[in-house]
Amino acid sequence: MELTINGKKRQVDVAPDTPLLWVIREELGLTGTKYGCGVAQCGACTVLADGRPIRSCVIPVSGVADQAITTIEAIEEDPEGKRVVEAWGEHQVPQCGYCQSGQVLTATALLKRNARPGETEIAAAMVNLCRCGTYNAITDAMRQLAKG
Repeated sequence: MELTINGKKRQVDVAPDTPLLWVIREELGLTGTKYGCGVAQCGACTVLADGRPIRSCVIPVSGVADQAITTIEAIEEDPEGKRVVEAWGEHQVPQCGYCQSGQVLTATALLKRNARPGETEIAAAMVNLCRCGTYNAITDAMRQLAKG
C-alpha cells in the first residue's frame, strides 16, 4: 500500500485494517505521534489527513491511503505549524510533552481553517487531553495566535 506521509510517498506492507498509528510508529519509525488511549478519546495520536485532525489509533490505514498525512515531524515545515510551535514555547505549554504532538496538530488545523477563531471555536477544537493540565497555557497561546 502506498501512503503519502509528510509529503513523501512511502510503501508499507500491512493489513488494510492496521491502525494508522501503528503504521506511522512501527513501520515508518515516526515516533512523535503517541499512543494514549487506543479509543480516540485523548488525542495523543492526532495527525492531519488532508489538513483535518484525525485520531490515528482508530483509523485503518486503508481509510487514509489516498490522503496526505502530516505528523509532528513535519509540522514546522508548515508556516502555521511553525507559528503554533513558537507560541507553545512562549506560553510554556509543554510540561511532560506527551500530548503535545496531538495538541500542536489540532491547533494548526484549526488556524488553517480559521485564522482568527473566537473563544468558542478554540474551546470546541482544543479538546485533546493533557495529563499535566496545561489547558490555560494552551488557551493563552491560541488567543495570541488568533490575534495574528
